[in-house]
Amino acid sequence: MAELQELTTEQEWKELHESATSEKPVLLFKHSTSCPISADAYKQFQAFIETEKGQQLTTAFVKVIESRPVSNQIAEDLAVVHKSPQIFLLQNGEVKWTESHWNITQESIEKAL
Repeated sequence: MAELQELTTEQEWKELHESATSEKPVLLFKHSTSCPISADAYKQFQAFIETEKGQQLTTAFVKVIESRPVSNQIAEDLAVVHKSPQIFLLQNGEVKWTESHWNITQESIEKAL
């Protein structure tokens, strides 16, 4: 199974953001632990990262309530309006794909790659 990093500090986010390359993209999930839609999307995210394609990516998530400063910094750094749940594919420090809510499925993630 792929290693899934939880981001709890802005420094962890900065290091993850800087690590996103075209050879090793980053798949980042913003998760609300109080939202049933986010719980379903998180299951889809987890199912994807257990696949062969998912194993080839760096994967991480942030809990938007518990780690709000990190979540806010991500929105600011990526210049993307905050949503929750929300997923990003990052390459070379840029957002190559993003989706939110019910549109986060294992299939949509596979298509984005």
